[in-house]
Amino acid sequence: MTSQDAVPQDAGEQLTLLPAPEAPGGSRTGGRPARPVGALEIASALPVARVVLDLVPHHLDQTFDYLVPASMADGAQPGVRVKARFGPQEVDGFVLARAEDSDHDGRLVPLKRLVSPERVLTPQVAQLCRTVADHYAGTLSDVLRLAIPPRHARAEAAPSGSGAIAVGAPADPSTDDEGRASAPGAQEAAPSRPSEWAPYRGGAAFLNHLVGGSAPRAVWTALPGRVADGVPVQVARAAGGHGTSDEDPAQGVQHWALALAEAVRAAVTGGRGALVVLPDARDVDQMSLALELAGYAPHTARRAGQFVRLTADEGPSPRYRSFLAALRGEVRIVVGTRAAAFAPVQDLGLVACWNDGEETLAEPRSPYPHAREVLALRSEQEGAAFLLGSVSRTVQAQALLESGWAREVAAPRDVLRARAPRVRALTSVELAAEGAGAAARLPSAAWRAVRDALGTGPVLVQVPRAGYMPVVACARCRTAAHCGTCHGPLMLPGPGAPPQCAWCGALAGAWSCDECHWTGLRSVRVGSGRTAEELGRAFPGVTVRVSGASAPGGVLSAVGPRPAVIVATPGAEPVAEGGYAAALLLDAALSTAHVGLAVAQDALHRWLAAAGLVRSAREGGQVLLVGDAAPGPTNALVRWDPAGFADRELAERRELDLPPAVRVAAITGDRQAVDAVVARVGLADPSTTLGPVEVPEAVGRPARGGAGRDPSLQPPVRTIVRVPLREGRRLARELSASLAVRSAKREGGSVRVQLDPKEML
Repeated sequence: MTSQDAVPQDAGEQLTLLPAPEAPGGSRTGGRPARPVGALEIASALPVARVVLDLVPHHLDQTFDYLVPASMADGAQPGVRVKARFGPQEVDGFVLARAEDSDHDGRLVPLKRLVSPERVLTPQVAQLCRTVADHYAGTLSDVLRLAIPPRHARAEAAPSGSGAIAVGAPADPSTDDEGRASAPGAQEAAPSRPSEWAPYRGGAAFLNHLVGGSAPRAVWTALPGRVADGVPVQVARAAGGHGTSDEDPAQGVQHWALALAEAVRAAVTGGRGALVVLPDARDVDQMSLALELAGYAPHTARRAGQFVRLTADEGPSPRYRSFLAALRGEVRIVVGTRAAAFAPVQDLGLVACWNDGEETLAEPRSPYPHAREVLALRSEQEGAAFLLGSVSRTVQAQALLESGWAREVAAPRDVLRARAPRVRALTSVELAAEGAGAAARLPSAAWRAVRDALGTGPVLVQVPRAGYMPVVACARCRTAAHCGTCHGPLMLPGPGAPPQCAWCGALAGAWSCDECHWTGLRSVRVGSGRTAEELGRAFPGVTVRVSGASAPGGVLSAVGPRPAVIVATPGAEPVAEGGYAAALLLDAALSTAHVGLAVAQDALHRWLAAAGLVRSAREGGQVLLVGDAAPGPTNALVRWDPAGFADRELAERRELDLPPAVRVAAITGDRQAVDAVVARVGLADPSTTLGPVEVPEAVGRPARGGAGRDPSLQPPVRTIVRVPLREGRRLARELSASLAVRSAKREGGSVRVQLDPKEML
């Protein structure tokens, strides 16, 4: 985190820093009574409020005591938003507790204003935020910014259930002859559909524990499947689709979403609430459809229901309204993106995280918590069940299994083989007999597979890079083309467009090679736009659509069953009604060509996510991996064995003392500032410290749109501190204490501290 040194000079009536209470809402005894200020009338009962303020400096991560004016006596309860004076400024804060007296020897300052009487910070969430802050060496105020959405006065003033139409809760799940919980799908559409968990070892036991109110913990490797077995397309259309054309298709509900909905229903049947965290809004849409098929209605401003969505895409007012619905106990089910991990679900019985390998589940703001870890901490704190699911498996999930903290829920190999598509790796060895066609970006074998598959349905083509030509070089000498302004890489944004810098955006229409002075350019990397253009020429008369954040049509949510070629970047693959007939995973070598701990894991995750949308092998579905990628993830994809790959990765990391086998902290910033922070950490000795080394991606790269880096300035560096897992909490405490000293002394430079980073380089 970057420390800020702007601490008020004139403390005035600044309050003494007090130790944080052991639990939100607690009080201390043996202190002095609060003294009134001037003629202001102070509350007669519990006149002292313990407040956490929204302050950035690390040494101010404390609670402060304020007097409660009599006018706020009823409203200033634990959990409400307040304004308080801190030096010369007014600062936002939350009341954590009320007390009879204070340990402060001086005069206390009264609260300035009660922002709202709504108690938005519950004791459970306050304790979770404190735990997360301590786990990641952060501050409580930083975590509270992530946990509590900004206030929306109009949504808060609206009465609960105003104009709502009551919707009854669905019936409890029945059990089959063997005692397993049946699927929570639409009762009229599929009354006899088997449980989505029936194919999994341990699936029925997990549901039974949820219904019984206990707290099992599981790592679940989901079966591939585009639409769950037994759910007719017309049912999915009734729940959320709008038609059958390619432009407006009915969204198919995937197997993983229905399985999660069944787990949610089991938790609700057991009398407790459920929280599901997903990577993005498209997955939230899938989960919402699955819950509707299970008989749960969404809760909106005009209609009462049983679940709410918590995503930033909803907008400030709907998001805050959903937050209040969970806070007030109007709903017991919350689904959302990473910030929903802090949602105030009452009597929480299940926390679930889907696809924890997605980067969107890692918070980019201080203290950089990952939704998986937040939910694991919350599961322990509130005694809730924990479910971590994915079509692949991360090394962190494998570590949970090997430690015994969670149990595995997976399908037998014969069930997996029946549900998975056929996978082929078109490597240079595999294509040796193809002749000259083997060297093409789309080999002859891949072209024939796409041609045949288009006769039965749509084909998915996954491309690692977005854009047209994201990297270009001199057409004569092959020297990489760079910007003359900032020396960043040049790209071609479209056909016929002049080259442009990928860093500063400057046009380079008069570019010439520094080595041979040639003005022609050739592609080094091909993006999704150029790939769609090439496929359009290779398959004339076939519809080609592009799905991606930078694509003209944006990210497609779903496509119809008609033959078409869908070009998508990783994470933007739309669901196909009836499943894709085939999938091409292009430029496989590029996906594993980088240097990093998680490169192979991420590549396998992206491939499996796309392959999971393809029909099964018995339905003719096939997946072609094109290129010479790293052997490990390639073999794991062909065998469809993410668990075995994660197990081998974890074993290798344990031998090399790499995370998650050890606890790691990355301290990045100016060299002197990094050295000062690390020097105060007792665990940072020569045997546990790596670096400092220059940060490769920051060297010479300017701020986006700015001038080049001043060569007289030293580049930022990074120091790695790694300790055994048993010393992880101590490392976080010592780093937090070092940062507090840094901010109190107003040391210069900038520093960012991140525990459990995804990459160490």
